[in-house]
Amino acid sequence: MKKNVLIIGAGGVAQVVAHKCAQHNDVLGNIHIASRTAEKCQAIVDSVKEKGSLKVAGELQAHALNALDIEATKALIDKTQSQLVINVGSAFINMSVLQACIETGAAYLDTAIHEEPDKICETPPWYANYEWKRKELCAEKGITAILGVGFDPGVVNAYAAVAVNEYFDSVEEIDIIDINAGSHGKYFATNFDPEINFREFTGQVWSWQNSQWTSNKMFEVKRTDDLPVVGSQTSYMTGHDEVHSLSQNLGVPNVRFWMGFGEHYINVFTVLKNLGLLSEQPVTTAEGLEVIPLKVVKAVLPDPSSLAPDYAGKTCIGDVVKGKKDGKDKEVFIYNVADHAEAYAEVGSQGISYTAGVPPVAAAILIAQGTWDAGKMVNVEELDPKPFINLLNEMGLPTRIKDEQGDRALSF
Repeated sequence: MKKNVLIIGAGGVAQVVAHKCAQHNDVLGNIHIASRTAEKCQAIVDSVKEKGSLKVAGELQAHALNALDIEATKALIDKTQSQLVINVGSAFINMSVLQACIETGAAYLDTAIHEEPDKICETPPWYANYEWKRKELCAEKGITAILGVGFDPGVVNAYAAVAVNEYFDSVEEIDIIDINAGSHGKYFATNFDPEINFREFTGQVWSWQNSQWTSNKMFEVKRTDDLPVVGSQTSYMTGHDEVHSLSQNLGVPNVRFWMGFGEHYINVFTVLKNLGLLSEQPVTTAEGLEVIPLKVVKAVLPDPSSLAPDYAGKTCIGDVVKGKKDGKDKEVFIYNVADHAEAYAEVGSQGISYTAGVPPVAAAILIAQGTWDAGKMVNVEELDPKPFINLLNEMGLPTRIKDEQGDRALSF
């Protein structure tokens, strides 16, 4: 049974992960938080203590770490005796942290696909460019590595697996819809690190259609859905991690991802892009200073974790799945609705961070208990989704299903 957690990262998602690990430290053991800035980690430690989140007495410590340094990461894993590493830092560090886990024997979990700073929208499937190249090594060494176990990717992968396995004889379409119907009260902001967030929307939009990769431009294709709780919402086809594994693992000919954007967001984003302010290529100012425009934009935008206190409204994220059952057309919507204010009250983060941070802790618990200790590299849809969904129901992310029988809670 694996114990002791090392959390890498110190943003809003890491804060949720720390609080949820603390609430389950009777199973997970000691908790360590590491990032380049020890002060940010200590602030999370202080937050956990202030809210009294620790279920039982145990270690809760902050550490400074450059996670791109594999040897330093290995040393910290060994020093803290961590058998579970939850990587919620920048997507640029995935491969370094994964390698440290492979060499120390720790289980690895992350919430987003690896990226290289100088490459955007690489050839799909994206996982094959980086993480999947370590599949054989993980299997040889018996290393459990669960990729993309946030909400999207992550929970939506489990929803897809449940739909394919339990509700259909054959599936034709999986459309993953991510709607944030909340408001942070700022003129403009991103919910995650702007440097990563904007990269999703500046390149090609890859989708899996008719069993082949299809490319579109951002904001080129949109849809409108009448969704539970949040009502009528417009979303745009967007490139996203889970499309790149679901397309390869479930045998479904059409897999697409859709994200909701308001007109104001699109207008500001478009202006920034057209002015070249989202570029990662350095420019030289009249004073001779070399700057990267995207990093300047990041510096002037609000820190995503600072949005939490004033965030109001709800999120709705789920899978619309269409196919055949007993020779008849069938459609289901498997989804979750989260509340920003409730998330802040519980863990001090907004709802987007909450939906991303709870699932990796649920997965870590399942590894600790042996249920998901796969001894190899997997994406979420390759695991039994039922214990995961049941645990999330208990941990603050309840799942619902809407089909011809109505709208109801889903558990197993």
